[in-house]
Amino acid sequence: MKVLANDGLDQSGIDALTEKGFEVITTKVPQEFLVEYINEHKIRTLLVRSATQVRKDIIDNCPSLDIIGRGGVGMDNIDVDYAREKGIHVINTPSASSESVAELVFAHLFSGARFLQDSNRKMPLVGDTEFASLKKAYTAGIELRGKTIGIVGMGRIGQEVARIALGLGMRVIAADNNVGKASIKVKFYNNQFINVDIETEPLHDVIKHSDFITLHVPAQKGGYMIGKNEFEMMKDGVAVVNCSRGGVIDEAALIEALDSGKVKFAGLDVFINEPTPSKEILNHPKISLTPHTGASTLEAQDRIGLSLAEQISSILQIH
Repeated sequence: MKVLANDGLDQSGIDALTEKGFEVITTKVPQEFLVEYINEHKIRTLLVRSATQVRKDIIDNCPSLDIIGRGGVGMDNIDVDYAREKGIHVINTPSASSESVAELVFAHLFSGARFLQDSNRKMPLVGDTEFASLKKAYTAGIELRGKTIGIVGMGRIGQEVARIALGLGMRVIAADNNVGKASIKVKFYNNQFINVDIETEPLHDVIKHSDFITLHVPAQKGGYMIGKNEFEMMKDGVAVVNCSRGGVIDEAALIEALDSGKVKFAGLDVFINEPTPSKEILNHPKISLTPHTGASTLEAQDRIGLSLAEQISSILQIH
C-alpha cells in the first residue's frame, strides 16, 4: 500500500510505516499533477502539511484514496467535511507540535522585547562603526516577567503558551468562545507541579488589558479577527504575535499601528499572501519574522511522523 507524503515526512514516520509494509513516497508532486500521480500510482494515503491543497477536484477524481492526513493542527487546506462525506478518513496530529509552536511564540516575544529582530539586521552591517549609537537605540528593552499576556484561543497550543507564561511569572488571561475554563498543569524538572485554573473572558476585555497578545485560532472566513478597531482598543505599547494562520490579523492595520507606536512590536510566523508575504511586512524594523516554521522542530516532526503512522496503521488495520 502506497503513501504519498507530498510535503515531506520525518524519518521516524517513514520508518514506522515501512515496518508495517507501506511504501512511502516523498516525491514532491506539483499541485497541478497531483490527481494524475495519485491515480497512476494507486496512492491510498495522501499526507500533506500546509503547502499542498486537497480540494474537491482531488477528492472526486482519486478513487484510490482512503486517507488524507495533515501533519499538524489546522486543516484549512483540506476540504475535510467533503472528504468525509465521500468516505475518506481525514486525520491530523493536533497535539504533536503544540510545544514547538508555543516556544516560537516566546522566541518572537523575547526578540521584540529586546529589539533582536532589528539588531540582528544592523549589527552585521554597522556594528563595527556605529556600536555606541546602536547600543543607545536598544536601551529601552522590556521584561516579560510580571506582564499580562492575552491568549486568544485556548486550545492545545494556547494552553501550552499559558504553561510557559506562568513559568515565566506572567499574568495570563484568555479568550475562547468554546472553552470556559482551562486547568493548566505547570510541571517542573524535579516532578513538582502547580495547577492554575484560567477562566476565559470576552475577546474585547483580553485585548484591552494585555501587554502581549498571542493568537491561536483557525483561519478566519468572515474578515479579520484583529483589525483597526481592535488595535484601537489595545494598550499603548502592546505587542502582538501571530503563529496561527495568515489572515487573522489585518496586516495593513498592523503596520499603521506599528508606525504610530500603538503597537511596540509584532512577531509573525504566518502571513496573508503565503508564500509571498508583502515587502512592507518583511522589511518593517518592528516585526520579528519566521517563514511559517511553528511546528518545524526535530522533536515535533518526530512526534508528527509517529502519530500519522500509528493512525494510518490503525485505520487500515495493519499490525
